Amino acid sequence: MKYCYANRRHTLYPENVDTWSPDPNSYTDDFLRRSIDIGMDGLEVGFQVLDSFGDDNDAIKAFAKRLSDAGAPILAIRAGGSLTAAQGYAENKARMAHMIDVAGMIDVDIVNGALSAPPRRPDAQENSPGWPKSQDASRDAMIYDYEALADDLREAADRGAPRGVTISTEVHQNSLVDNSWSGKLVHKLVDRENFGLNPDLGNIVWTYDEMEETTEHAIRELAPISVYWHCKNLHRINHPENKRTVFLRVPLPDGEVDYRYAITTMVEAGYKGYLAIEGASAGDQFYQDKKSVDYCESVLDDIGAK
Repeated sequence: MKYCYANRRHTLYPENVDTWSPDPNSYTDDFLRRSIDIGMDGLEVGFQVLDSFGDDNDAIKAFAKRLSDAGAPILAIRAGGSLTAAQGYAENKARMAHMIDVAGMIDVDIVNGALSAPPRRPDAQENSPGWPKSQDASRDAMIYDYEALADDLREAADRGAPRGVTISTEVHQNSLVDNSWSGKLVHKLVDRENFGLNPDLGNIVWTYDEMEETTEHAIRELAPISVYWHCKNLHRINHPENKRTVFLRVPLPDGEVDYRYAITTMVEAGYKGYLAIEGASAGDQFYQDKKSVDYCESVLDDIGAK
């Protein structure tokens, strides 16, 4: 496996950048060098960065070349946004199409999308992880919701195929694809070779106050149809009297998801894609994220898959 840096903190002295709204200049030579030094083979870059170039394709190509020349190429583009909620639908669909075109232009083979929408009721508990309800959840959906979603994802996959781009749908809270059965359903309905799942186990852990399924069950079900893989880990602190769970983000070896089991399952299923480390969101990201890479390397070595 190759390691893709899906960093969730973008801080290296003297820069302290909002991870969700960096600009191209945020990818300094020091940041790229440090990312390589901790073992990353390349980066996941969000649509916000690429959209900042507007229609200047030459500038996009120059940015991608600068990262590649530094040894930290763009391996995946993060797009996303709901394709079923009415508000934002047109913008999200257009963004997905644009990112597929950009990916083809700069030889990036994965466009990943989390299909969640902004909160429609800002004060509702269902908009945050760790409560008994989740906005737009699979448990509340009808089959026609999935059929409509599959139509748009099939269109995206068909756009990506001649460009050498695979479409990845992320298992994500506050979306129709939030567990293994819903992921398998969407995969079956889309029915394209260049479409698959991103089995983000951390998102399954924190969708509800009580998990719908074990991460072991989820990864067994999703590994054969996975094309990209976000990895993060958490500790759950449950307050049953409040029907509430809070979560602490930790490096991969330190949380409740058994990544030895998960990595072994993915290897046994023949997964050849990127292991994208969703890194630390606070503290020293490079120390913590290197710990995650080193752990993954040790597991792969133990199981003879390195």
